Amino acid sequence: MRLNDIKPVAGSRKPRLRVGRGASAGQGKTCGRGVKGQRARKGGYHKVGFEGGQMPLQRRMPKVGFRSKMKALRAEVRLHELTGVKAAVIDLAALKQAGIIPVFAQQAKVVLSGELKRAVTLKGIAATKGAREAITAAGGKFEE
Repeated sequence: MRLNDIKPVAGSRKPRLRVGRGASAGQGKTCGRGVKGQRARKGGYHKVGFEGGQMPLQRRMPKVGFRSKMKALRAEVRLHELTGVKAAVIDLAALKQAGIIPVFAQQAKVVLSGELKRAVTLKGIAATKGAREAITAAGGKFEE
C-alpha cells in the first residue's frame, strides 16, 4: 500500500448536490429552500436559536445555579477519614492513594466532622479552625 493508493471507502463520500439545474436534477425551481420567507431569500440569515422575533427558548427559561470550575481542583476531608490513612505523614499523595480525595485534586482541606482517635501529622494540607484544634488535641501536628 502506498500513499497515492489510499482512497475513501466506496459510498462514504457523496458528490456535492448541484441545485437549481432543472426539475429533472431533483433540486430545481426553489432548490430545496421551500417557498418564500427569510430562509428562501439570498441574504436570509438569522442567529442560531432565533424564533422570528419571539423570545427565544434559552431566554424564556429561568437561569439557576452556578458550577464552579475550581470545585474540581479542591477537595474536602472529614476529620474521621484521616484515621483510614496508613502513612506516617499525611500529604496530598497519601490522601489520593487512600482514595479519600479524587486523583485530580490539587488542594485539600480538613473539616471538623467526626472525631480523631490517633495523632496524625499533616503536611501541605489546610484545616479549618475547629479541625486544627481537634488534631492538636489528639496529639497531632502540622508541617508547612
